[in-house]
Formats: sequence, C-alpha cells, structure tokens
Amino acid sequence: MDPMIFDLEKTPLREVNRTLHRLEAGTVQIQNPHGKHSVAAGLRTAIKVYINGHCGYYAAGMNQLADVVINGNAGVGVAENMMSGSVFITGNASQSAGATAHGGLLVVTGDAAARCGISMKGVDIVVGGGIGHMSAFMAQAGRLVVRGDAGEALGDSIYEARLYVRGKVASLGADCIAKDMRDEHHAELRALLERAGYDDDTADYTRYGSARQLYHFHAGNEY
Repeated sequence: MDPMIFDLEKTPLREVNRTLHRLEAGTVQIQNPHGKHSVAAGLRTAIKVYINGHCGYYAAGMNQLADVVINGNAGVGVAENMMSGSVFITGNASQSAGATAHGGLLVVTGDAAARCGISMKGVDIVVGGGIGHMSAFMAQAGRLVVRGDAGEALGDSIYEARLYVRGKVASLGADCIAKDMRDEHHAELRALLERAGYDDDTADYTRYGSARQLYHFHAGNEY
C-alpha cells in the first residue's frame, strides 16, 4: 500500500492531525512542516509517520503505539507524555525531550538540550550526542542513555530511573550518584543501544541513579 502524503504548505495541520487520529493502520509522510507545533501529536494507533523537515513544540506528544520519524530537528517537548510506540529524530532536540513520558522509545540522533527526560515515568531515551543541564530531573522510572556528555545537575532529585552516560558529566544533581555496572546493567544497556541502532561497548558507560537519601524526612536535617 502506498503511503498517504500530506503537504503542510497546502493542507492545514489541524486537518492532517485529525486524519491521523482516525487511521487504524498504514504509513503517512508529512512534507514541509516548517517548524509547526504539535505535528503528529496525540496518535493512538500503530501507524508509521515520517515527518520530513523540522518540527516546533510538542511534536509526537502523547504518542501511543505509533512509530514516528522526524527527519530534522524537533522543538521543545518532543514526545512529551508519550505512552508507547517510538519517536526517532535524525537531528537535534530542544528542551524537555521526552518530558513526563510513561513508555515507548525516544531516540535523538544528535544532541538534546536542557531537561531531557525531566520527570520521565518509564520511557526509554537514547541520545546519540550530548544532553543539557537538569536532565532527568525528578526522573521516576525508565532508562536514559547518553552517548556523549551530560550537562550540570544530572539526575537531580532522581527516583528509580537508570541513567547511562558514556561521556563526561559536568555535575550530578541532588541525590544522584554513580553506581556499579553489573551484568544485568550491561545487558540492559546493550539491548537499548541495539534498539536505537548503536553497537557501543557498554564498558565505556557509567551508570547513575538515586542514592535514596531524599525518600524520607530526617529530623536532623538543617534548612
């Protein structure tokens, strides 16, 4: 079956998204997004969507089941609150990529800016380049893999998410510490990298996670 093709220079985005929401299956190509916001947001079925160009805010947000490829860069909040499916970005992502996402796989081939994975709740995120400051802030569950460097305050106030970084970390946030890489972590990381199309040596990575010192109030703490 030939893919459906939409040109956002000719068809309003609202009409395109409405059509995508009604599809049960198939492949769609979206041309000329030109930085429009909320492209392919709110998808709920296992369709494949290829966006050929740069997207604005909240591209592929609230995704369920769909596989979305953005052939370009993505603005703030790409794949925000994603539940399942996948979002693959061939370029860079702006702030808050994968914010609050509960599931699925987000891959950013380039760099991701500040607050990547903020308050992530079960999503898997693989970043081919580096990430900005305050990434994985209050990350509750899921895995974040960074093939490059990480900015300041990584994993601040982290809960039970697992972070894997190959490069340098500018600084760790409150209650985030380096942890041992056991066999199960190497296996987990290897599987995530393979899903994202990478074959790195997992021995090059450091795992970070919660020291679990902020879980409970301590009367002796001074404020």
